[in-house]
Amino acid sequence: MESFTKVTGLAAPLDRVNADTDQIIPKQFLKRIERTGFGQFLFFDWRYEADGTTPNPEFELNQPQYSGAVVLITGKNFGCGSSREHAPWALADYGFKAILAPSYADIFYNNCFKNGILPVVLAEETIAMLLERGKTAGYTMTVDLENQTVTDSEGFSQPFEVDPFRRHCLLNGLDDIGLTLQHEPDITAYESKRPLWKRGAVAA
Repeated sequence: MESFTKVTGLAAPLDRVNADTDQIIPKQFLKRIERTGFGQFLFFDWRYEADGTTPNPEFELNQPQYSGAVVLITGKNFGCGSSREHAPWALADYGFKAILAPSYADIFYNNCFKNGILPVVLAEETIAMLLERGKTAGYTMTVDLENQTVTDSEGFSQPFEVDPFRRHCLLNGLDDIGLTLQHEPDITAYESKRPLWKRGAVAA
């Protein structure tokens, strides 16, 4: 997993509450075995007309001014619904590095950290203000995990809280596998002391 320290770039507003994981990445696209390639299906039912190919001109992220956005500003309870890990995979593959919202579904929130995305919790009134600012073309934000601050191109600055362990993992690019591999010398030493038959080996 890539580490996250700070991201600066375009911010896109998604002024919707209770965006569930089936809207983030619909179930028909969960057949892939890789973690990549899901970005093209992000918010599929909102992004496209009924034919599945024509972009919906009313959908926020289809506006040219949000092309290449790396920060998503959205409403409360983002990521509710099923526990599918494909939701943060799709967001990351699309290009989002950080999400700002008043609240998240617990499993989705945890999955973001395990997949290199920083979900920031800010007060609802703050998010409402940022959603309005995000409607301006060229609106940029900086989300700084090291200093735990969110700033924008209009002078806004706000600290945010994050669990120290999750912060450590994201700063150092450590998912569950990465955390386990930190103990590789101890694991190897332990395995070397086990009888061959317990290690699945056959004595010569």
